[in-house]
Amino acid sequence: MPDHDSHAEHTAETPMMKTAVSRRGFMQSLGVSAAAASIAGSAAAMTRPSKGASTLDDGTPIIGPGPVELTLKINGEARRLRVDASTTLLEALRLHAGLTGSKEICDRGSCGGCSVLLNGTLVVSCMMLAADAVGAEITTVEGLSRAGKLDPVQEMFIKHDALQCGYCTPGLVVASRWLLNNTPRPNMEQIKHALSGNICRCGTYTNIFNAVLETSGQSPVIDPA
Repeated sequence: MPDHDSHAEHTAETPMMKTAVSRRGFMQSLGVSAAAASIAGSAAAMTRPSKGASTLDDGTPIIGPGPVELTLKINGEARRLRVDASTTLLEALRLHAGLTGSKEICDRGSCGGCSVLLNGTLVVSCMMLAADAVGAEITTVEGLSRAGKLDPVQEMFIKHDALQCGYCTPGLVVASRWLLNNTPRPNMEQIKHALSGNICRCGTYTNIFNAVLETSGQSPVIDPA
């Protein structure tokens, strides 16, 4: 089982949070604040406020309270969406873009089921506004496959039967891909640490670890059980 306290030091508060951060914090998504800050200018430039919206003193439009039109670059494709200003990135992906791979489970940033990549950084999409993702490269689990061919991580999850109910699987696959993008040959401790923000309620952790190990060219471990 992953060390659920390993990400405690990453706990932080941001304006995008809906509630107090749990001890799991933002798991690997601690980069959300930095990512959102870096694209704030793009969000203002590419988001059109609703009719009658006012602006700040510096001319930045105040988004909302009514629906707004914004463009999100999802899996390499620009998607024009009309959403409420309070719409989260997860809601935009699932309800407006039709990409239902990212799952809403805890809606608190604690389980990792909604994990996506934002400019290559692992984030939980339930904890940020869609408007804050304007100008960023968003990769969902659907975007990992190319030309009908599964990502090697996806293939190894199938080979090692690294799922039961499958609800948490998309988030775990995305988190595994993020890990391997940054650490091509991780050891077991690195794997456990990187995936500790993702909860598998069915307890298939050994098979998940084996999938990551074999994707990285290493031998899978033998489960003593």
